[in-house]
Amino acid sequence: MDAKTDGRAAHTPRVEDDILVRGKGRYAADVTEPGQTYAYFVRSPHAFARIASVDIATAAAAVGVLGVLTAKDMAGITSLGRHPPLAGRGGKPLILPHRPALAGERAVHIGEPAAMVVAETPAAAQDAAELVEVDYEPLPPVMSAESALQDETVLHNEAGTNKVWEGTFEYGEVDQAFRDAASIVHIDRMHFHRFSSTPLENNAVIGQWDHRDDNIYFWCNNSFPTIGIQLVAPALGVHIDRIRVQTHDIGGSFGIKITNYPYMTLCALASRKAGGKPVKWAETRTEHMLASAHGNERTFLDTRIALDGEGVITAIDSRHLDDCGAYPRYEPLGCVIWAQVFAGVYRLRNARIRFAQAVTNKCPVGPNRGYSRMQHPWFLERCIDICAHELGIASDEMRRRNYIRPEQFPYTTPNGCVYDSGNYPGMLRLAQERIGWNDWKKKQDEARQEGRSIGIGIGTTLDSGTNNFGQSRIVNPNAPFSGNSQAANVKLDIYGEIVVSVGSVPQGQGHETTSAQVVADVLGVTPDMVTVRAGFDTERNVHTGHTGTYASQFAVSGLSAVHGAAQKLRKELLRLAAYALNAPEDQLELGEGKQGAEVRVRGGDKSINYWALANIINVNNAGLPDELQDVTLNCRYTWRAPFKIPDIERKYGNLTLTYSSQLHIAVIEVDNETGNPKILDYCAVDDCGTMINPLIVEGQVHGATAHGIGAALMENCAYDEAGNMVTSTFSEYTPITAVNMPNIKFANIETPSPHSYSGAKGMGEGGAAPVHAISAALQDALYGKGIYITESFNNGDSIFRALAERQRDSKKTGVRVDRRNRTQVHS
Repeated sequence: MDAKTDGRAAHTPRVEDDILVRGKGRYAADVTEPGQTYAYFVRSPHAFARIASVDIATAAAAVGVLGVLTAKDMAGITSLGRHPPLAGRGGKPLILPHRPALAGERAVHIGEPAAMVVAETPAAAQDAAELVEVDYEPLPPVMSAESALQDETVLHNEAGTNKVWEGTFEYGEVDQAFRDAASIVHIDRMHFHRFSSTPLENNAVIGQWDHRDDNIYFWCNNSFPTIGIQLVAPALGVHIDRIRVQTHDIGGSFGIKITNYPYMTLCALASRKAGGKPVKWAETRTEHMLASAHGNERTFLDTRIALDGEGVITAIDSRHLDDCGAYPRYEPLGCVIWAQVFAGVYRLRNARIRFAQAVTNKCPVGPNRGYSRMQHPWFLERCIDICAHELGIASDEMRRRNYIRPEQFPYTTPNGCVYDSGNYPGMLRLAQERIGWNDWKKKQDEARQEGRSIGIGIGTTLDSGTNNFGQSRIVNPNAPFSGNSQAANVKLDIYGEIVVSVGSVPQGQGHETTSAQVVADVLGVTPDMVTVRAGFDTERNVHTGHTGTYASQFAVSGLSAVHGAAQKLRKELLRLAAYALNAPEDQLELGEGKQGAEVRVRGGDKSINYWALANIINVNNAGLPDELQDVTLNCRYTWRAPFKIPDIERKYGNLTLTYSSQLHIAVIEVDNETGNPKILDYCAVDDCGTMINPLIVEGQVHGATAHGIGAALMENCAYDEAGNMVTSTFSEYTPITAVNMPNIKFANIETPSPHSYSGAKGMGEGGAAPVHAISAALQDALYGKGIYITESFNNGDSIFRALAERQRDSKKTGVRVDRRNRTQVHS
């Protein structure tokens, strides 16, 4: 059987779901270890404060309390999240402030842990936490990247500045393009807001420091444990081989659970101080909202867009300020990851982006269905729509004039990224057909005559998958990372069972299902005959230093590793069967027969089943010829991406391997009195290359769409001027539910990638497209009222305020056009 033709596009039901829907899943919070104790954190109620003293005496004496940890107990703990040595470009230091495990002299964001109580029961730990007395001296907080970069108040004294990193990404002939432009559109300010992933399951960690051998054991829901232990080991001062991490079922992550390594460090340390007893911490929803991770917040300033006489964008010049919260995560990769999609889906050849990242008194940011990436395509889509309206060009036509054309693939962007495949005009045509574009245009015209505001918006985005860790060297030339790799193991065990081990940490993506499909296709069996080990264990599962679930990569890196291991096993089975059947290898085939899974002579009646082959190797191997000594039927394969290290000075290189694309169209009506938006129709078109399992693809599209719609209309991590988070519970932060979801008209196209064995591309991080499409639809609905959508979050209240502001000052728009004395732009 050929895996490329038989296995792909198979509507195989997900094998993971049965145990979960029956309530038999095992999550980190379900685990109870013998002698287990419980942790609860005392957290700062202030965004920025000096800690004068911490009095733990009463708490430590409370019934059931085993210990209370403060910053004084952290003396032997090095800073979390550093990868030494650190140095900036041109010999300048890279500013990475000390990240304490528990706040010491200062608390720098609301919810930052200042003390940790360990007790015999959860209730005892929580009660004792209320007895800890922390003397805070509040300080004026810094609540925006713009104010942070003025350095009037510095958050981290050892850094001496709030600026984490800055650099200019410039390509092409930018100044010449502006001199030659027919029109220049100026946009003063745009802003992409903070929102979170809010998975159903919060963070949870059990840590145990075994005093017998000084080994450390974790049971947790970290979705990138191999990078987690690379951070935890040096913080605790132990060798990485002494750490074991186990995961099982994970109730969603979307990247956010990559960042729970500080709590892993604290639970391990608390266990050591508690005599080796396991310490369990289970996060509350409020803790999660205050202090886990938010998506990147970014402000775009002084944007200039040059266009020729046909409405083609010839250059962009802009200043981008990234708010990474109180601490940068490990390397400040948010400063460069966005450059994976530098040009978006457009033929942009000349651009200058002046990028800076700053710390503020907010929750640190982290991966959020794509780390630091969706902000940039939103910026580009806003540029496209604002230019289209200003020049009188239809939004769909504006995109057609600027899209990368299908015949241009593989397409190299100005900064050296190589888009593997795509067909953006084809996606737009399909989406317009599915949504009924022309019919909605007629309805829109009729509604406007009635005084109603209906908008139709397009959002196109890229999901860059399988990242090149060498991009970290753009911000830190000494970062010890580059490339990407994944490992898998496929074996035929002693009883003839096919067992697969992968290095991923799935949270609902269907890795067990798709891995079984791939192996089944290669070995000539059905997927139900393949067992894929659930969960992840650093001692049992094969893995590399890049192993984890992140960056939309499993369909490429993970399944390529699985496929490679299965092919190795297939070759060994054929070699062994040729010996056992006394037949040439090229006359043999794999498949199911009278004996179940078997190898048989093509056109004959001789065969041997898999169990018999496994028996030969494992327990009946006397007399095997020397040429079969390397046959183990236990095959590991490591897949490595074909990356090179980027040019650091030019900031040029291929930063990721595959590019899925998503094109969404939203039809929205805005209530002219209240500002409330209502989705009337919605379409999503996805191109993730060759689909391994269309059911899983559609499920991921629905999930990403829900995430994006919620972000655009409902979900905002908001702070007041004093630094208090005003959306720390689900009463104020309102995640989208099934009630709020529109019916989605789904369609897909396939442009296979040359970089995976099947042609598949990663597709788990397409949640940006709804934010783009909804922003575009709202602008289309409100442009006649002089409203420009320059904020990514637009609920009814914010739209109402924008309408009111427009009535007060009809001239203030933040957008202007400089039309040159050249050829008129053709609409």
